[in-house]
Amino acid sequence: MMETMRRDGPETLAASTSLAALAGLVERYAKREFSIAPGGHVQTIAPGHYTVSGLSRHVRLGDFVAHKSATGTRLGEVVRVEPEQVVVCPIEPGDPIGIHDTVIRKGAFRIAPTDNWCGRTINALAEPIDGLGPLLQGDVRRSISNTAPPSMTRKRVEHGFRTGVRAIDIFSPLCLGQRLGIFAGSGVGKSTLLSMLARADAFDKVVIALVGERGREVREFIEDTLGDNLSKSVAVVATSDESPMLRKMAPMTAVTVAEHYRDKGDNVLLIVDSVTRFAHAIREVATAAGEPPIARGYPASVFTELPRLLERAGPGVEGSGTITAIISILVDGDNHNDPVADSTRGILDGHIVLERSLAEEGRYPPINPLASISRLARKAWTPDQEKLVARLKALIHRFEETRDLRLIGGYRPGGDADLDMAIKQVPVIYEVLKQTPGERAAFDAFTDLANALKAAAMGNQPGAAGTRPRG
Repeated sequence: MMETMRRDGPETLAASTSLAALAGLVERYAKREFSIAPGGHVQTIAPGHYTVSGLSRHVRLGDFVAHKSATGTRLGEVVRVEPEQVVVCPIEPGDPIGIHDTVIRKGAFRIAPTDNWCGRTINALAEPIDGLGPLLQGDVRRSISNTAPPSMTRKRVEHGFRTGVRAIDIFSPLCLGQRLGIFAGSGVGKSTLLSMLARADAFDKVVIALVGERGREVREFIEDTLGDNLSKSVAVVATSDESPMLRKMAPMTAVTVAEHYRDKGDNVLLIVDSVTRFAHAIREVATAAGEPPIARGYPASVFTELPRLLERAGPGVEGSGTITAIISILVDGDNHNDPVADSTRGILDGHIVLERSLAEEGRYPPINPLASISRLARKAWTPDQEKLVARLKALIHRFEETRDLRLIGGYRPGGDADLDMAIKQVPVIYEVLKQTPGERAAFDAFTDLANALKAAAMGNQPGAAGTRPRG
């Protein structure tokens, strides 16, 4: 028996070593880089896109592919599928593409957010760009092309919150889970107003998508604007010089990160600046795919993608949190009825209108209280506040519609009691609504307004009524 054990020992040891080596090979080749994937070859190349043969039966619209060159691999997205070829738009600039280069299918693009992403700045591919080291990955991988929760499973929007911006808290108050648009032309003050709203303290997490922004403004916005909120924020950046695919993906990646936190029960503030540049990126991609324009140069896919993106924000299912979305819309030529602005306004739960004429008068933020509306304001106002705001709007309207009459000397005191009151009180209201980013957020906008009107009635100057000294 001892001889049998001695004889079996080396054989058993060799078998164990072989099994361990085999297990190591299985583990190695199970990794994604060694997986077998369908591939094809580049057939034609054009500015902004190229075609690939051999992949038509293996890919779906929106799938990612990898173009392999001598120096590396570059990603692209399938934007059109035909029987004999597919059209691919490069995700990021890289080495020149050559005829017959190899292209491999990668599948749908997914990211895996975690709480460790807070305080980080990433690009549209969820890669860190802040120099703070690698990004930890979560357990659940999510497609950035998710759909919104079914409408009948979503919670109702019930609770208002204070933004700290008096013009909004009085005339267009917001609720947790609401989607609000800020409409303005270029250089009117959208980004400044967004920076003031980003400091609201009603949220557990803040996710910001900067789409098509100037490169020099990115650090300023993130470091100066967020302040104490930086530790609970994630910024997704695609600057104006990046490819249209990255500018298209940035807000989709940001919404996916926000959905991760919402599903954990957090109340999330999502800021997208701006959705117009998202629409411009879609237009560039669709044009490369051969899609015809239907409205002022915009193809139909723009008006399909906008609601798909914006509907993902809002309240989650019962037991989850909310995504409160504040979206900026850059109106072309100060035309608030251009196709993107008009379509977006119909999707959102309210809109803030910034007027260039008010900015030129030095009234910041230049919010037009008569043109701005919150569709959920009644859930944030008390009944008395609702009546007061209706009266304030009536006075402002009366004041503005008689401006020309008063300028030519056609106004005489005592002839119209409402006009007399408007002339006394509206300038005070306008003074209260002025607010700079450096001021501390207003704690109670209605109290600030009441104090200013009371001081004016007593013959005092309203000054900087309602602002608190910096501590």
